Amino acid sequence: MRKILVPVDGSDASTRAVQMAITMLKSIPDGELHIVTVQAPIVSRNVSRFFAPEVLNEYYQDEGNAALTPAVELATQSGVKFQKSVLTGSVAETIEEYVQLHHCDHIIMGSRGLGAIPGLVLGSVTTKVLSLVSVPVTLIK
Repeated sequence: MRKILVPVDGSDASTRAVQMAITMLKSIPDGELHIVTVQAPIVSRNVSRFFAPEVLNEYYQDEGNAALTPAVELATQSGVKFQKSVLTGSVAETIEEYVQLHHCDHIIMGSRGLGAIPGLVLGSVTTKVLSLVSVPVTLIK
């Protein structure tokens, strides 16, 4: 089975990555699309002092579901088999862990996302993912 992981952040590039994965999977009968968004945890002590872990988790889920919405709509309309997940953690490391845990054999991702500080050529998350994973990565502009 071919498993393609598409990390999304709600950006146009990540939506194009989902479209590319869907196109590829339509020619693979037993293929599966994994759509994930990773929410970086808020590490401020002030935040953790004033908000219960449940409240923070609800915030991460809400933000993650908002980022997933365009991708999930595309996947649903396409008819391809897919899974979606909202994860929390260091973005690149969490993507690498997901690849290992779910035995994904290809990643398709936007070369730049919605991060606050853009990288010089590639986004910083993209660069880190490329250095961590051992599966092929297709970058979408």
